[in-house]
Amino acid sequence: MNMIRKLLVSILPALLAACATQSPTVSEKPQPDVTPAKVAQLIWQPLAWSAFAEWQGFDLSAGGQALRTSCKAMARKPGWRDACEGLASVAVNDDAALRQYLRQYFRPYRLISGDGSESGLVTGYYEPMLQGSRKRSQRAAYPVYAVPDDLLVVELAELYPELKGMRLRGRLEGRKVVPYYSRADIDSGKAAFSGKVLAWVEDPVELFFLQIQGSGRVRLPDGSFLRVGYADQNGYPYKAIGKVLIERGELPASKVSMQSIQGWARDNPDKLQDLLNSNPSYVFFRELPASNDGPPGAQGLPLTAGGSIAVDPKFLPLGTPVLLASSMPASATPLNRLVLAQDTGGAIRGPLRADFFWGFGAEAGKQAGAMKQSGRMWALWPVGLEPPSGVGNGG
Repeated sequence: MNMIRKLLVSILPALLAACATQSPTVSEKPQPDVTPAKVAQLIWQPLAWSAFAEWQGFDLSAGGQALRTSCKAMARKPGWRDACEGLASVAVNDDAALRQYLRQYFRPYRLISGDGSESGLVTGYYEPMLQGSRKRSQRAAYPVYAVPDDLLVVELAELYPELKGMRLRGRLEGRKVVPYYSRADIDSGKAAFSGKVLAWVEDPVELFFLQIQGSGRVRLPDGSFLRVGYADQNGYPYKAIGKVLIERGELPASKVSMQSIQGWARDNPDKLQDLLNSNPSYVFFRELPASNDGPPGAQGLPLTAGGSIAVDPKFLPLGTPVLLASSMPASATPLNRLVLAQDTGGAIRGPLRADFFWGFGAEAGKQAGAMKQSGRMWALWPVGLEPPSGVGNGG
């Protein structure tokens, strides 16, 4: 282990220096004086409850349940104890009491992107069910891998504190640290990859979407379920295959959804693997205990269907209650909910970005696959606790 650490210490300065010296392409045409750092921030604009009448129409039921779950972790954090203890006295289905509780213990903040926008992208995700087996068969031939033993994960903050939250993944090749195997390497079987298989599933496209969703259930031949959840990934950035299909002229942008991608895959089996390989990112799983609760999110706690969202934690801390104003998938019907920031995702990047958790099964998948809406967000933060630093708080 000491040898590996020394190797990593020796290569990290070069890697980081290379990243630091990369410059964006500069147009000869004069550009507005807007720096990326200024745009990539989230402004928290404080509001008075009396000036925020809009929230009265929001559905609090699922979000209230998610808040109770979140408090199992948040009650231990500075400034959250009183708010979480106060929630214990609120009856589960008492909407009026929950509203009064929120007004007493939290202050609302309008969330605004650094570029001045109050609207961001809201997508959906869910917990899928796949057909499969513990043993490989002619029908169940696609592996759900656990984290391989040769995957190296380096917490960069241990060497460079300014890189907190960033990780470097790779593998050893002799005495050299090299990138880990890509999706194409793993799926082709040509690489010296030897990951442990948790289960074998019947559909490669459903397996791909399982990796995007981050958790799911595999229905075994005896009717029981194997639950799996995100454990790690191979270190490559996520690339959306829907965008690839648009670029290749295979699907129009207005028609891209999870369902349309699955339909395209059924109609084009000879092109499928090449499409999947365009996303080099590969997710590894762990087996989860049998439970009827939602899958664990990034908080380490069960998600609540209709009450949990995935966010970019660089801008919005996990555990933050959020009032989300959006619309139902492919519809103008309002979707105004109290939700909790309880999860993260490889494709969830940016200051005003949310991924709405729809729950388990086919109907949840139908809603999640069609959801690509605009939305506004208001964060609720404990009274007396300063909003998060480093996100561009507005006055």
